[in-house]
Amino acid sequence: MCLSIPSKVVSIDREKVTAVVDTMGVKREVGIDFIEHEVKLGDYVLIHIGFAMNIIGEEEALASIETYREILELMSEEERQRAITESESCNGG
Repeated sequence: MCLSIPSKVVSIDREKVTAVVDTMGVKREVGIDFIEHEVKLGDYVLIHIGFAMNIIGEEEALASIETYREILELMSEEERQRAITESESCNGG
């Protein structure tokens, strides 16, 4: 299953066209090549296969994150980590 959990931008490398995002405590680097508008620190983005695809509003992001937290509370620790990090290798198939 592929989840696109809102991730908060915590640093940006304009030269590499990447950002480090925080996805519910898990930090990783993602490409920001496909974002139409300039990504800023503190923005929330949705990620697919290692790339930020769009920016979403903070209110919507926080509501989504709260829903994911409720779902994750019902999972084991291993299932939680897999659900949070799975989008890195998600290929849609």
